[in-house]
Amino acid sequence: MTKIETIDMAIIGGGPAGLTAALYGARARAKTVVFESGLPGGQIVTTDWVENYPGFPDGISGMELGDLMHRQAEKFGAEFRPFASIEKIEPHGMDFLLTNAEDERVLAHAVIVATGAVPKRLNVPGEAEFTGRGVSWCATCDGAFFRDKVVAVIGGGDAAVEEALFLTKFASEVHIVHRRDELRATKCIQEKCFANDKIKLELSRVVTEVIGDDGTVAGVRLASTKGEPEVVLPLEGIFIFVGVDPKSELVRDLCDLTDAGYIKIDHNGLTSYPGLYAAGDVTDSDLKQVVTAAARGASASFEALKWIDERLCSI
Repeated sequence: MTKIETIDMAIIGGGPAGLTAALYGARARAKTVVFESGLPGGQIVTTDWVENYPGFPDGISGMELGDLMHRQAEKFGAEFRPFASIEKIEPHGMDFLLTNAEDERVLAHAVIVATGAVPKRLNVPGEAEFTGRGVSWCATCDGAFFRDKVVAVIGGGDAAVEEALFLTKFASEVHIVHRRDELRATKCIQEKCFANDKIKLELSRVVTEVIGDDGTVAGVRLASTKGEPEVVLPLEGIFIFVGVDPKSELVRDLCDLTDAGYIKIDHNGLTSYPGLYAAGDVTDSDLKQVVTAAARGASASFEALKWIDERLCSI
């Protein structure tokens, strides 16, 4: 039988919350392992520019910020296992047994779930068919493919408007399609949007169909939320930013979730199950920003370390 490795703290997810938790765990000399299904950094690495993270008055690229967080945690001894997707978490006495896709198992004294969230789909005809052929959820990844082309961004929040601004570096015209009659983005971001001649607003409109031609996106059909006639907007790419769904499936049967699937935590990051903590976008915290993810990761790690120390002292 294969020997099961025992560690102090398992962190599932390598975004800002997981990376900060790893930093705190490693600095406390706990055996800390970060399991990440992709590369360390999480969704922040797909963000073109972050201008509201303290300490960077001129802003910093999401990729660079994620890399700095990763390197700092690694410097203090956190171990990273990229492309190591955890498939199952099971209670094992007072510990947790983690199993990956290759059926390898690790025993952890405490677990911090920092799996984040994934972009929502529109669930309209043509969306799935043209994914990768004009439909995208990452402007930073795919924007350069649409140089001198007309594109649309679906959504009206910070992420949507910031990505629309980024796309103006490449596209000849960027339409923002939003179901409300005004954007929801922060005012300073809206001001940049209104000042950019390449951006056109399609307010009080929703996408009902992605239209294709010769295997690629050729336009979108837009319905009105105010009873106006339906229109077809010709374009060659659409970028969807209409919210996220939490990646909480791993702990669905272990701890309490909200109706929307977010993990319920207390102010220290503790879930309803002892020894199981959560941080970042997967939790029910209201403000979902890089700075709050980092703060929640620190709190969860601090509490997990206390939990581990109290258990060891009682043995």
